[in-house]
Amino acid sequence: MSARPLFRPLPCGADRSHALPLAGGVLGFSEVEVLRRDAPAEILPVAAAEALFPEGGEMVARIAAARPPIAGVTFDRPRIMAVLNVTPDSFSDGGRLGSVDAAVAEGFRLVEAGADILDIGGESTRPGAEPVPEAQERDRVLPVIEALVAAGCPVPLSIDTRNAAVAAAALSAGVQFFNDVSALTHDADSGRVAGTAPGVCLMHAQGDPQTMQRDPRYDDVLLDVHDFLAARLAAAEAAGVARARVILDPGIGFGKTLTHNLALMRRLSLFHALGCPVLLGASRKRFIGTLSGVAAASDRMAGSVAAALAGLAQGVQILRVHDVAETAQAAAVWQAIQVGEQQP
Repeated sequence: MSARPLFRPLPCGADRSHALPLAGGVLGFSEVEVLRRDAPAEILPVAAAEALFPEGGEMVARIAAARPPIAGVTFDRPRIMAVLNVTPDSFSDGGRLGSVDAAVAEGFRLVEAGADILDIGGESTRPGAEPVPEAQERDRVLPVIEALVAAGCPVPLSIDTRNAAVAAAALSAGVQFFNDVSALTHDADSGRVAGTAPGVCLMHAQGDPQTMQRDPRYDDVLLDVHDFLAARLAAAEAAGVARARVILDPGIGFGKTLTHNLALMRRLSLFHALGCPVLLGASRKRFIGTLSGVAAASDRMAGSVAAALAGLAQGVQILRVHDVAETAQAAAVWQAIQVGEQQP
């Protein structure tokens, strides 16, 4: 667990003449919330925090530094990772794409709608989902990946899997991102495979899909998730994955109650202290339905866009979403408001 204080940058908007850039993006920060397990949080100006703590300057520099491109994806504006599920039991759209041709057509539709990355999944990780045999998962995703590559898909592809063999096959077929909801813990060979991936996404989850919503508990959800991701980032680096190739995801809805999800959403900017792009995957999640009284996941677009904008206000660089056109439109307007000019 964190022994040293952690700095959470307090994002400020377009008028930031006296602020440092937040992860090199359009937001800035001139204050940090100092978080410790053994003391109350306190808000300090950046200069005071740097002077007060021995590693303060290093932490501030890491928060402020621009994130380098990963697999050709730059972070000068919000990026949209589109969900492309080829599973019969996905929580929001399971079984809708019943053929390779349908999945490929949907992939190109998502790109046209504004997707910067297509995230292809062949195993549902919704709460209570049963594991899928590797061979079956591979048979679901590989034909779609191969067809998208053959058709000249203009954006990078991502494989959403916990299984190293599936990830390895997908990378060989032309995928650029290995998106692992277990942060390389589910499969002993995942670290080796991740070392070959241009981009790796590490997500926090408490438990596995079958058990994760059975009374999840934390000492401090924000600090516990931070410490888990810090440890998994260190493990990935030890396996040969450069920090500059890693994306971090706090795992909204994965082993978390409504209270946990809201606590993370309010203070997402803490994860910039780890020096990697931050991904938010809140789209159509159950907490949105709970807050809005909307039972059907497919009807939670408006709430999902609201969550996405809340993430952007905390400096999140990547939004993993189902409703691509609506989120891309909202993100473009948000970006223009921040920088004061129309985006293409």
